[in-house]
Amino acid sequence: MVLGVSFDTVHDNRAFARKLELPFLLLSDEDRRIGMDYHAASDPDQAYADRITYVIGPDGKILQAYPKVDVKSHPAEVLAALG
Repeated sequence: MVLGVSFDTVHDNRAFARKLELPFLLLSDEDRRIGMDYHAASDPDQAYADRITYVIGPDGKILQAYPKVDVKSHPAEVLAALG
């Protein structure tokens, strides 16, 4: 399962996901709790989340972290790592 998280509102995320026809869920984190917990933001007032990917196993443990994401090459990089 793939989930995206953004600091934008539910309404803005819905419009963005529809516009780009995203094939995954995009969650709203307006209070930035997820962003802070997963180190996608260093400050709760940060305007935008850093692009970070976590691969999380069925047991809820983080298997792999990608702290710097290049949107063009990243999907292939993660798919290759997952085998």
